This record gives sequence, C-alpha cells and structure tokens, in this order.
Amino acid sequence: MTQIVQCVPNISEGRRQDVVEKIIDQVRQTEGVQLLDYSSDDDHNRTVITYVGDLAGVQEASFRLCQEAVRLINMEEHQGAHPRIGAVDVIPFIPFEGVTMKECVSAATQLGERIYRELQVPTYLYGEAATRPERKNLSNIRKGQYEGLKIAIQREDRNPDFGQSTLHSTAGATIVGARMPLVAFNVNLGTNKKEIADQIARCVRERNGGFKNVKGMGVVLEERAQVQVSMNLENYKHTPIYRVLETIRREASRYGVPVVGTELIGLVPQQALIDVATWYLQLEEFDSKQILENRLR
Repeated sequence: MTQIVQCVPNISEGRRQDVVEKIIDQVRQTEGVQLLDYSSDDDHNRTVITYVGDLAGVQEASFRLCQEAVRLINMEEHQGAHPRIGAVDVIPFIPFEGVTMKECVSAATQLGERIYRELQVPTYLYGEAATRPERKNLSNIRKGQYEGLKIAIQREDRNPDFGQSTLHSTAGATIVGARMPLVAFNVNLGTNKKEIADQIARCVRERNGGFKNVKGMGVVLEERAQVQVSMNLENYKHTPIYRVLETIRREASRYGVPVVGTELIGLVPQQALIDVATWYLQLEEFDSKQILENRLR
C-alpha cells in the first residue's frame, strides 16, 4: 500500500524570499518527497509550506528544512504579527494514506529528538504526540512567544521535551507533533481597530466559549490598514467554514464593520469547500460525483 504523509511546517520568515527559497530547496532536493505549496505573508512574517511523501522522506525533508532555517533565520531580529517561538515554529505530521496516527507520532518524536541532538534547538512535542495533556494545544506551548520563552523555559512546566532549559541563541525553539488536517482561514475586516478583531476572535474560538476546534486571534494588517481574525479550524467537519464566517459577519455588524475578504492559507481539503458551496447555494441532495473533475478522475 502506498504510504502518504502530509507535513506543513511554519517558518518564521515571510519577507525575504531569497531566504524562503533556500529553505524550501531542502524539501525539493529530498528524494521521495513532493512539494505541493508554500505561502508567505509579510504582516505575519511567516511562510507555510506543504509537502507529502512516505514517513522516512518526510522526516528527512523536515530535518533538512529545519537545519537550513536555523542557519538563515535569526529570531533576535524577527518581528511579525503571528505568535512564534523559533526559526521553525511548528512541524506537524498528518496521516493521509497507508499510515496511522501512531506512526506519525513516532516519526514526530524521532524528529524532535534529532533536531535537538544535531542542531541544539530545544524541541516540544504537541498534538497527538504531546507528552503532557496541556501540550496537545499548540497555543499553550507558544504562550509568551519567543521573547517570553527565554525565561519561561527554565520553569519545570515549560521545559522542552528534548534539550536543555535554554533557547538556541538565534533559532529559539521548535514544536513538532502529529495532528489531523486543519483549515487555516482568515477573515479580513474593513477597519483598522484591532480591538474589534480581538473581540470577534474571542467570540468564535473554543477557549472563550466559541466554536469547538477553533483557535483564533486578532491581527493587524499594517500594509492594508485593516485587521484580521486569523484562525485555525482544527476539525472542518464538526465546525465548517461557513458557520464560523457567518458568525463573524454577525459579530462584525454589531460594530458597523464589514467583512472585506477572506483567505485560505496553504492547502485545504476539497470537502471543506464543497460543504461551503452546498450551504451557500442551498443545494438539495448534492453529491460530490456531480463535480465534473471528480467524474473525470
């Protein structure tokens, strides 16, 4: 059976495209791995990379990517709107075909140990690979970000899974784990008031009583003079895109603010978009086999 694992590392560089390309070249040059997509954002100063392959290939590509990022990214000089703790902020392994979540957890754990052993970058495990219940949630590990973790890492509850209680001098720390597919979805608002985006994010994210499996925060888009509700929808089947978007529209209208656009970051499962189309078009008894491209396959 073919073994396909998806990996979606996030690196803390979205402005220097020459640096981004050098890091991504490590994936391109790894045998048995196919680069599918990458997307950089100036305001977030972050790049999301997506590739697939067998477990061994994805492990190797992820290590090479991390090695190059450690060489080229200095967190002492990094500024961006998105929370981060290191040059390579997070590396998730996602089972797709012919591989189990347990195998992805094992691969993530092995990679985390190697990153510290060979690169001296302290590494945390999250998601299904987490060694502590609170570390299943990525935001708990990122609390305080790179700057705050310099001190917090010395506390026993914030010690890394691999490495000493000190950040790498320029690369910070890295988070490695295993999870199911998610949808990175952003909603841009027609205002520059961040407090409005913050309030709406609190309304929709799970930890403040919003939608289950939704993480969100307010972000300033300085170049556009707008703000954004930036989200991860960690289970699009239980909490679909359209439900979150319509809630944000209603909340924004309370402040007299329009939704002026939305963004998908990286790749998205086809079914997530079919669900959106079906809901907005009010399609009755729709079947995905009615999609021409699906029938042609």
